[in-house]
Amino acid sequence: MTKNDLRIIFMGTPEFAVETLQALVENDYNVVAVVTQPDKPVGRHQTEMQPSAVKQYALSQGLPVLQPEKMKDPVFVEQLRSYRANLQVVVAFRMLPEVVWAMPAYGTFNVHAALLPQYRGAAPINWAVINGETQTGVTTFFLDHDIDTGRIIMQQPFDIPDDADVEYVYDGLMHLGADICLKTLEAIIAADGHPASMAQEDVADSPLRSAPKIFKETCEVDWSKTAKQVYDFIRGLSPYPGAWTTLAAPDGKETVLKIYKTRKTGHAASMQGQLRVEQKSLWVAAHDEWLEIVELQLAGKKRMSARDFLNGMKDIESYRVK
Repeated sequence: MTKNDLRIIFMGTPEFAVETLQALVENDYNVVAVVTQPDKPVGRHQTEMQPSAVKQYALSQGLPVLQPEKMKDPVFVEQLRSYRANLQVVVAFRMLPEVVWAMPAYGTFNVHAALLPQYRGAAPINWAVINGETQTGVTTFFLDHDIDTGRIIMQQPFDIPDDADVEYVYDGLMHLGADICLKTLEAIIAADGHPASMAQEDVADSPLRSAPKIFKETCEVDWSKTAKQVYDFIRGLSPYPGAWTTLAAPDGKETVLKIYKTRKTGHAASMQGQLRVEQKSLWVAAHDEWLEIVELQLAGKKRMSARDFLNGMKDIESYRVK
């Protein structure tokens, strides 16, 4: 088999997936069509339709774009079949029904931003940082009936520095994902469409950690946890969607406060949620130690440094977070 024997349909939606699609195009793979999410309404009145990042890139390259509302729609399935693809590549897309993932002769493989079987789910990058992992990575695997459980083709690790936030890891895995996709395609070509793979049970660690979708309530800081846990939680949600807490004034008025960056101080604390000003820096007490808040954002205000925040706040030590 040669590169020219592959007819690829690419499926993806966000910027993370664009890097891989671009790698396929620039390395002269035959991408016959692209599948992405329908355009979404944006703006104050929700009247402007915003195409996905993948759609924007695909159109710039003259690639056909399909945007099904439902993946089982018979019209879409027949349209997909008409492209006669023998391989599908999926990056940061939604769950596919069997009628779609089983369609190509060489199957459908996914580029997942974690070292499976760890961190199966929608938000693997966030949860790896939240849980204080020092290493994550990318995995290519064949899709099957369950989410993120298929046979592993290839994996590449990625180190997470202690001060890294989600943006750093996201960018690193985005580039690594494109690289592993190309290597997986080379393996598929060399094996005439049937590369070596292994069951996830053969590489399973215990206990397994999942990566469920993140909602607003997921992002609330729990100050009863240790300073290390809070530190990891905040960087695991920074810059998006952002960890938040409630800032309570002495008169009982409450305001939402987003926290984007903290620094470990190593100083013991006893009253969780207490605020303290230390040499023009803002500290907050977790369960065991003080954390310095470095960057934050009050509801309705811009993101700012803690020092700028202190310049506009009086008696901050009489406030609490909860």
